[in-house]
Amino acid sequence: MSSEEMVALCKRHTLYTWAVQDQVDPLPIARAQGIYFWTPEGKRFIDFNSTLMSVLIGHSHPKVIAAMKAALDGLIFAYPQAATETRARLSQTLARLTPGDIDTFFFTTGGAEANENAIKIARTVTGRFKILSRYRSYHGATHATMQLTGDPRRWGSEPGAPGFLRMLDPVPLQFSFGTTDEEITRNHLTYLEELIAYENPKDIAAIFVESVTGTNGVLIPPRGWMKGLRELTEKHGILLVCDEVMSGFGRTGKMFAFEHGGILPDIVTMAKGLTSSYMPLGAVGVRQHVVEKLRNKYFAGGLTYNSHNLALACAQAVLAVTVEERLIENAVAMEKVMRAELDRLAAQHPSFKEGRLIGLFGMVDIRKNSAGDLIAPYNGSHPAMTKLAAFFREQGLFSFQRWSSFSTIPPLTINAEQIREAFAIIDRGLDITDAAFEG
Repeated sequence: MSSEEMVALCKRHTLYTWAVQDQVDPLPIARAQGIYFWTPEGKRFIDFNSTLMSVLIGHSHPKVIAAMKAALDGLIFAYPQAATETRARLSQTLARLTPGDIDTFFFTTGGAEANENAIKIARTVTGRFKILSRYRSYHGATHATMQLTGDPRRWGSEPGAPGFLRMLDPVPLQFSFGTTDEEITRNHLTYLEELIAYENPKDIAAIFVESVTGTNGVLIPPRGWMKGLRELTEKHGILLVCDEVMSGFGRTGKMFAFEHGGILPDIVTMAKGLTSSYMPLGAVGVRQHVVEKLRNKYFAGGLTYNSHNLALACAQAVLAVTVEERLIENAVAMEKVMRAELDRLAAQHPSFKEGRLIGLFGMVDIRKNSAGDLIAPYNGSHPAMTKLAAFFREQGLFSFQRWSSFSTIPPLTINAEQIREAFAIIDRGLDITDAAFEG
């Protein structure tokens, strides 16, 4: 199909996510390879968002494609209560790659279902009902995970399921808990313990956090905060659940982002990089003390596609590529290249407010004035950001733009030359936001 035919039929016969349907402008994609994808007419895009923060090993990796083709000649599907060799081998691989005694897994079809089932597990083993999460968060679009989510995507699903509480982040948009990491950590954890007291700690089953907050800003926890949070949850018998759907499998320069904080959660949820989005798959990883409490309890969780054999075979191949091709080590090396590019743009463009980065997980904030105010309001837009998004699309750079920010989240296979090619486009694009800078 041509781009025009593809777009017309998709808009006529399908619904698009998080969009007013009459306003959606889908990008037609015909093929993809490595860090690039192409339209039907051959226009090339640099995938600087790993498509949906998920294609970590790059597109169409030949080893994974070959493994998936081989899997089609074997067992494709078995009912969820069956045992299969693929299920046995992938769970064993994950147990080896996941830190500590997180070595038991429940497989789902994506990150939202992983978080949904983590909620069920937490409530089952603790006998408690309340779940606490943060405002600047996103955990999925199912009924329960929408209430875990703090950002505006939650609003359309309210009143939603009961039992969910939210807290301010260590770094809120406007209010400040302090100026140094030590001060922020101390003050935020004091606030959090008071909040827990108000809600009765004996009623709180779990606290859910993105180990590094994703679409709400690539927010890296201040030093010491994860350890303090871990101590606080242990003090009150509250389970700590780390959502690693975006940050897992090398994205931040470690296999899982919670490792940067020197802690081990009770439950970890994962998806996206688990298969590099070649197949739909998520998982809930559970520590042994949680598993032991599950053994004699009825777990009310089930999915037709739990442990789908083809998806598991895909994940096994993706994890092999991640380890054998040293993609985590590449993320660490390329972080330095991207950091240099971000610092260069910060020095040259007055509208550049901040570029946050850990591994190859990055986001840039745009400001409207020297006071540092963001160019767009919370959950709002600005004409300059609309023009910037259009410029990136015209120049063949695929990035995620939201409110006052845009992402720098390429596949872990990217090299220094490709990073600089992408930032050359960003450099030219920031002339647009500089023109809107108010001084």
